[in-house]
Amino acid sequence: MKRYLKLIYASIAVAITLSSCSSSAPEATADTPSPVTPVQITHVSDSSLAEYVELSATSAYLEKSFVKANINGYIEKANVGTGQKVGSGQTLFTLITKEARSIGNTINKLDPGFKFSGISTIRAEQGGIIVQVNHQKGDYVQDGEALATISNRNSLVFLLDLPYELNQIIQQNGNLNVLLPDGTSLTGAVSGTMPAVDSLAQTQRYIIKVSSGKDIPEGLIAKVKLSKISHPNAQVLPKSAVLANETEDEFWVMKLINDSTAVKVNVKKGIENSSRTEVLSPKFSKSDRIITSGNYGIADTAKVKIQK
Repeated sequence: MKRYLKLIYASIAVAITLSSCSSSAPEATADTPSPVTPVQITHVSDSSLAEYVELSATSAYLEKSFVKANINGYIEKANVGTGQKVGSGQTLFTLITKEARSIGNTINKLDPGFKFSGISTIRAEQGGIIVQVNHQKGDYVQDGEALATISNRNSLVFLLDLPYELNQIIQQNGNLNVLLPDGTSLTGAVSGTMPAVDSLAQTQRYIIKVSSGKDIPEGLIAKVKLSKISHPNAQVLPKSAVLANETEDEFWVMKLINDSTAVKVNVKKGIENSSRTEVLSPKFSKSDRIITSGNYGIADTAKVKIQK
């Protein structure tokens, strides 16, 4: 009888243990839905694309004329100031000889027909801007001494120091775009080059002639863009549509295969500018939808939602 009771107790214990294990087992969870990434799309287009190199150029006035005294004497009038614009033939200085200043009108009073004045007028031979004034009213000057310096407004150029390895590029550029710091864009052309190369920097100086309707100060640094490569019928995408790995030796885009799924497509990249990138291969259809926003970091065959 005791043996029979022990068997019953053991059976009850095993049943209780199995029941507790069954109740503590976790319930099966439902499958977690895949995340959906909001994206914006674009399409490929055929467009002319060029790759540029940007260099600095400095403004300068190549032609400067010196206003010189034509007699020995004193400056009686000085009608110029630094920074002043002058026109061709404008009176700049009036000189009076030492003798005329000493005797005044005495000779004319003695003999009115003599018409002695001893005064000489100095005029500008060409229009421009006064960049330097050497003498003022009352100074004594000698014949041939420089009184002022005029920069010819029509001689404005930009001096471009071009690395010698790029000298073939500038020959391919007919008209050059000269961008000033205030956003003004000027059209220029190479008018000459210096026959020497800087021994340290290995740069050669080119003279870019520009036409400008406004006065540009000397020494102003502008940007000049030179076209290195030009592809007239390139397959292009916005720059944000083309992704790359850390070493930038592999490139790809995310292409929609339907309204909710994007797949990774490896591409071969060509030239690019600040906003667009050329895709050499594969050739996409104009109807292919390429992700341009929301594509960073998503996996191949990702779930997406197109945003308008």
